[in-house]
Amino acid sequence: MNSMFNKDNELILAIFSGQDRPGISAAITETLAKHKVTILDIGQSDTHNNLTLGILFSALSSENGNILKELLFKANELNVHVSFQPITPEEYTQWVQAQGKNKYIVTLLAKQFTAKMVSAITREVALQGMNIDALDRLTGRIPLIETERVPKASIEISLRGTPRDREELQRKFMEVANKYQVDISFQQDSMFRRMRRLICFDMDSTLIKTEVIDELAKRAGVYDEVAHITERSMRGEIDFNESFVERVALLKGLDVSVMRDIAENLPLMEGMERTMKILKRVGFKIAILSGGFTYFGKYLQSKFGIDYVYANELEVVDGKLTGRHLGDIIDGKRKAELLKLIAQVEKVDIRQTVAVGDGANDLPMISIAGLGIAFHAKPKVKESAQQSITTMGLDGILYFLGYKDSHLDEIEFSMY
Repeated sequence: MNSMFNKDNELILAIFSGQDRPGISAAITETLAKHKVTILDIGQSDTHNNLTLGILFSALSSENGNILKELLFKANELNVHVSFQPITPEEYTQWVQAQGKNKYIVTLLAKQFTAKMVSAITREVALQGMNIDALDRLTGRIPLIETERVPKASIEISLRGTPRDREELQRKFMEVANKYQVDISFQQDSMFRRMRRLICFDMDSTLIKTEVIDELAKRAGVYDEVAHITERSMRGEIDFNESFVERVALLKGLDVSVMRDIAENLPLMEGMERTMKILKRVGFKIAILSGGFTYFGKYLQSKFGIDYVYANELEVVDGKLTGRHLGDIIDGKRKAELLKLIAQVEKVDIRQTVAVGDGANDLPMISIAGLGIAFHAKPKVKESAQQSITTMGLDGILYFLGYKDSHLDEIEFSMY
């Protein structure tokens, strides 16, 4: 048995709490450093400038009296409260063994959090027999009076254990999300989650706020017909390829110069520019996999430094659209194939990939990616995806990736 468990040693958990300020942790650990102490666990958190510091240590039984007395004096000097709890070797062994359990991360996004929201989510976690290890705020502190700042809040909850019924937990999370207008991501906490390297986006209604084919249809005077077919396709009611051919045929005769005007005035999704800049800065490879059109994907590529664009090519003869396309149609199946292909080219494990889209034809790539996100999606898509974002802009993805506002501010500051 390890020497820390011999009859001459005792395990003590010391919990310090009080107003936070520089030097508290240093002073406490310096006090312990005067003695022959082994630190077995240590953790610190700060909530509204109030510190909680826990230290589990092993020391000789003969020295513990002096150690505890010195810690009490030091706590009094620092004006913090301290409590002590003896830990048995059996309790410590059980704790160590529990560290081998599965770990999961739940990320919450909302305009603001209420106690009911957090209570509903943590209750479902408890019912699944899982334990909360930590709760961490990802977004900056929320001012009492909102001015120009877009209200947003994100919390990351670290869980330990294995859910009794993962599908049931996902279903309950969706119920909570719909009831309280909160987005919930549930991911296994693994090395792959911390090392995402490739992200693939749908374009229309994901990177931009419109369906480009609808914009072309408006110029061609066939908007109502095209929009009706688009909606049926995005809801998964008709085959994408069939609907694509029908819609493109309606554009016959449209002057190609219209495409440039539309591209230069594309309405970007809220948070899109910030998301692209940060993803590029931290080393992501970015791809557009779109059932839309190459011309517009290439325009976004040149503007934001996107690495790959796969979309559909419209046939042009004598400066006019012919109502036909060139090459294979980029449908849902093809998107999934392209995600796998790009991952292979970039030597990225599929578990390090992210896919983001809003339509039924995005589900194949969303389902195979390491992190698949339905973004402002149709109900059928949202129900089928494990993660979804509806409460905020595209930069909500950054919180699902685990970034804090403090990280993001540092990254953005370094760009200038």
